[in-house]
Amino acid sequence: MYVHIQTRKRGTAAFLSFTVAESRFAGGKTGGAKGVRNLFPPASEAAWTAGPRPGHNWPMIWFCVFARIFANPCSNVLQKMLTRNAAHPLFVICATHALLSLAVAPVLLSSPASLPAEFWRNIAICTLLNVAGNALLVQAVKLSDLSVLGPINAFKAIVSLLPGALLLGEIPGAAGLSGMLLIFAGAGFLAEREAAEWRPSALVRLFRDPGVRYRFAALVLSASEAVFLKQALVASSPMTTFAYWSVLGFGASLVAVAVVLGKQRAGQELRVFGACKSTYLMLFATTGVMQLSTIVALEQLKVGYALALFQTSSLVSVLLGRHFFQEQDFARRMGGSLVMVAGAMLIVAAR
Repeated sequence: MYVHIQTRKRGTAAFLSFTVAESRFAGGKTGGAKGVRNLFPPASEAAWTAGPRPGHNWPMIWFCVFARIFANPCSNVLQKMLTRNAAHPLFVICATHALLSLAVAPVLLSSPASLPAEFWRNIAICTLLNVAGNALLVQAVKLSDLSVLGPINAFKAIVSLLPGALLLGEIPGAAGLSGMLLIFAGAGFLAEREAAEWRPSALVRLFRDPGVRYRFAALVLSASEAVFLKQALVASSPMTTFAYWSVLGFGASLVAVAVVLGKQRAGQELRVFGACKSTYLMLFATTGVMQLSTIVALEQLKVGYALALFQTSSLVSVLLGRHFFQEQDFARRMGGSLVMVAGAMLIVAAR
């Protein structure tokens, strides 16, 4: 779920606006980038490009990476179960953040009395992107198979290359292009089709799937969220960042529920919540583990390394889709997922 873009001879940067600002920083004359540059100060670039700092607890780092790999698809399973019980995606997000907010209340009570303006600016933007992106993701899970949606996340590696190619003329090298081809080739095996062999028309059918389109929209938003989450983390601690991510997410999603669903539909959602309390509680636990593990891993690993490692969760999605929902074409989708994971790792390694 994280985007970073390679700029000319300068390692990795965070997102489209950061790339434009970076070109100015490197000596270019991009107009109007000064205001954008202030969002991503030079000190924060090292947080995206530098490797793990000496003295870090490697067992804890790998524990968080593996926890995230398994917690993310488990959350998707629970979200799909809830939508099958008529839960609305927005309410699912709101209820999850409500439970997380209760859990992090002690952290907020012990957090610093004042935090820098940079933290509040970034966590506020992160909150809006988080609620919108997760609502789209739950809608995608509702409409399509997990064994299709999980591997689609590999396209995030391609999305990260596009702004640099379009704005800065940065053409990926042989390894990057090979990774892109592998991702597209693997995606072709995810689509429903009668013939066993791979055909380009399979990709067309895949992208016509409404769930896949929602997944792509969620992917772009979550990639943007990662940038601002990282910036908030630079200005605070992992636990404080996680706590405010939870509480502000609850506030934003509560407003969205009130506006979009209305009083009558919200009452129906509360009845569904009462009937599915155990599922909501499990979703609260898996979401908390996923997000906190992501924050801790990002604090100590290169974003590119974390991105490549997190892609392996798509393999778990294929397994869980078959186990819980009897999704078809297991061997073909697992093979396609393996190819896409290899492509994403190749793109990251090429940087």
